[in-house]
Amino acid sequence: MANLPTEIIRIARPLHWVKNLALFAAIIFTGELFSKASFNKVFWAFIAFNLITSAAYIVNDILDAKADRLHPIKKNRPVASGKLPIPVAIIVSALLALAALSLASNLGSLFFFMVLSYLVIQILYSLGLKKLAIIDILVIAAGFIMRVYSGAFVIDAHLSVWFLLCVISVALFLAAGKRRAELNVIEQTALVTRESLTHYKQDLLNSYVTMFGNAAWMSWALFTFFESPPATMRVWIFLAEISRTTAINKLMMITIPVVIFGIMRYESLIFEGRSEAPEKLLLTDRSLITSVVLWMGMVVWIIYGGVSSFV
Repeated sequence: MANLPTEIIRIARPLHWVKNLALFAAIIFTGELFSKASFNKVFWAFIAFNLITSAAYIVNDILDAKADRLHPIKKNRPVASGKLPIPVAIIVSALLALAALSLASNLGSLFFFMVLSYLVIQILYSLGLKKLAIIDILVIAAGFIMRVYSGAFVIDAHLSVWFLLCVISVALFLAAGKRRAELNVIEQTALVTRESLTHYKQDLLNSYVTMFGNAAWMSWALFTFFESPPATMRVWIFLAEISRTTAINKLMMITIPVVIFGIMRYESLIFEGRSEAPEKLLLTDRSLITSVVLWMGMVVWIIYGGVSSFV
């Protein structure tokens, strides 16, 4: 008999919780990262989103069990493989959802609404939206956007329109890349495991990936140009006095090359068919990990290494 606790952990997909780190975007970019009160709120919001995303994944696995059995990888999922009984999966999903909503209700009405909306949208996605070409990509992207803005709502933070454009572009880029990688699976196995994929052509998804990849780095570049924080570190003030070219309110722009490299690397993985699970790449691909860590380190250093205030 299968080990139920192990299968319950597997179906909750804790590896996918890495995507919920997007909730920390608002607290980082508003300069509140080291505020204990704000950090505690975002941390518990992160826990709530972990619970609600796991609940949604279980619902999806229950509804997709038949199709998953045809997939070369998904056939090993707990429900599809028969290692976790469907009644148990339903109970676990319900308990996780209730726990998430209970926790969210203590973090503010807007955050509660976002968590509840995320669950409803994911259930609708599992019931049929994923079968609709283009709509499926938009729903996946919406999930990333909701994570970022849930983190902003819980601390009542303002995010600029340029950052919103960046989040939307990156979300669409990741979603399109996921579908492009799934299309590779069809070509390699001759099995159609997702109905919406029958409406996509490889060239179309290639154009989506290219378009949203370009939009992602360009929107980030615009964000850094218009929203870079003024710094008080002596080295930057000194450089600004030497030449206006090194003006300190352009400081965030030094992260642009790192962002471009990260997007180029992820695109190469997409066309190799390795981006079906973005969360795995963020934890396994060395070049991608390095670019993300370097980018985050630079952002934190620029924002918190002597910042007086935002423009």
